[in-house]
Amino acid sequence: MGEKKRKEAAKKDFIFEKRNFTWMFIGLLFIAIGFVLMAGGGSKDPLVFSETIFNIQRIRIAPTLIIIGFGVEIYAILLKPTK
Repeated sequence: MGEKKRKEAAKKDFIFEKRNFTWMFIGLLFIAIGFVLMAGGGSKDPLVFSETIFNIQRIRIAPTLIIIGFGVEIYAILLKPTK
């Protein structure tokens, strides 16, 4: 009986729960979507300047999604476990 109590006392609980991992996955999804929106759309000829690199999708939306994703990741890490 004493060995059982010692094993239970030595048992370590994992810090993160399913809720934490769900929020982490949501944050990673935001970050991935932001990087996908930021990628692509160059010109075929490197000597020709393309104005598509300055559209609203790459300048405003994609970085905003990435910052939101990092914020969600921080929230997921700092989320308190339920008791």
